[in-house]
Amino acid sequence: MSNKQLTAPRNPFLLRKANRPVTQLLNFGWQQAMSCVFPVVIFGSLALTQWVPLPLLPRYDWLLLLFLGMQVWMVRSGLETRDELKVITLFHLIGLALEIFKVNMGSWSYPEEGYSKVFGVPLYSGFMYASVASYLCQAWRRLDVRLVNWPPFALVVTVASSIYLNFFVHHFWIDIRWWLFAAVLVVFRRASVRYSVNGVHHRMPIVLSFALIGFFIWIAENIATFFGAWQYPDQADAWSLVHIGKISSWLLLVIVSFLIVASLKRVKEARPVE
Repeated sequence: MSNKQLTAPRNPFLLRKANRPVTQLLNFGWQQAMSCVFPVVIFGSLALTQWVPLPLLPRYDWLLLLFLGMQVWMVRSGLETRDELKVITLFHLIGLALEIFKVNMGSWSYPEEGYSKVFGVPLYSGFMYASVASYLCQAWRRLDVRLVNWPPFALVVTVASSIYLNFFVHHFWIDIRWWLFAAVLVVFRRASVRYSVNGVHHRMPIVLSFALIGFFIWIAENIATFFGAWQYPDQADAWSLVHIGKISSWLLLVIVSFLIVASLKRVKEARPVE
């Protein structure tokens, strides 16, 4: 007997109740919330260290220690697998490289002191990118995500690499983000994700999921800058809402993040079973 048979409600009334739209929405929201444990800890730590001065070390160093401790706890508690930790570490490195470049180009800054700053960037900043990967990995597992009509691997890698490189190259050449958006619409026009809530399958166009995640990360960015995670030039004197145009940047970053996670998942699933 399969696990699905063991866990499925046997009472038809309970089955209908589990499949009601409101119940489905609440369960979907709960799974999303559980997938956001790491981002919630990040925001909580930013708020705590902003309002409560901590002794001995600068704020940026405390944040690094808090995030490292959280990462260790998530793996030991089973909330994250070791494979997911590898993906998150990769995102930490990718994000840190982008942060170092952007800060030294004057896009934003980390004005506070810290022993753990490298080229003006505190090492904790990489965890903010890693938290996006943590969310994607957890949601993937909790909602049993499957890719439908996914483009060829080489095409996906080309799109993801082009988007990531544009974050660097546009400082010296033209910004081709709108061409990249057009490429995403063409390449992923038929692609969608299938996910499961209480055993009921749903589908969503992948481009729509990119847009939704990008929008919510922009909201999270406003919260993060309010708590002093980093600072844009127009926020030097007083905090202000992050420019709406930043949604396009986060959308592109989400696309890169999703494509990396999706590619790694497909590579792992393609391995022969020993």
